[in-house]
Amino acid sequence: MFGLSDLVSLVVSAFIILPVVVFLRECGYLLGSFVFGVRNPRITLGSGPRLFKLGIVDVRRYYHLYSWFSHDEIKRESRLAYVCLYAGPILVNLALAFAINMLLADGTIQWQRTFWDRLVFYAFYYALFDIVPMKTTNGKPNNGMIIYEMLRYGRRTDYNHEPFLPSTSESEERYLEEMEAYRKNAEQNPILQRKRERKARQIRRLKHVRQQSKRTGQRYLFKDKKDR
Repeated sequence: MFGLSDLVSLVVSAFIILPVVVFLRECGYLLGSFVFGVRNPRITLGSGPRLFKLGIVDVRRYYHLYSWFSHDEIKRESRLAYVCLYAGPILVNLALAFAINMLLADGTIQWQRTFWDRLVFYAFYYALFDIVPMKTTNGKPNNGMIIYEMLRYGRRTDYNHEPFLPSTSESEERYLEEMEAYRKNAEQNPILQRKRERKARQIRRLKHVRQQSKRTGQRYLFKDKKDR
């Protein structure tokens, strides 16, 4: 039976554990990029409007959905460079899962074992679907397939017209276009217009109340001084 405790576990898994595992997985790409060098690297967490951008980390409003790593190009291109780049997420997730699992096994971690057990589970989950060569959405290969194709045939995108890792510059341009389209739609949407008008009226009303309160306070202060 799905109870309240299960609901809490679901919320924690969806909004804390999964984003942490995905973020660390995307950081795995940086292992290869630091060794072989990439231009304009970026880790984008989530989707939707941008909340903030700190260095190479771009955080969106829906941070728990669809995160990815992007770059413009690899400085020292080679078969080994691409293998290391795509093996990074696998190695990071495996290292995370084995390290926490060892700490749980020897009793070093005692607090909130269920939380850590789920984190280990999802780390192994992502590592498994990265290791086993397969094609995913729109026929795109996962990291395991990319590594396999490169090691065996030395090819990268001959059967896929889209790059496996998007360009950071192109991603930024696409984001700005999406936000401009969102702004135009918001200006033309009658429901959103009514919401903005209602919010503007509330702000004006609040300012009026504050001004009245300020004037009333000054009037009483003046009367008090006059009585003295």
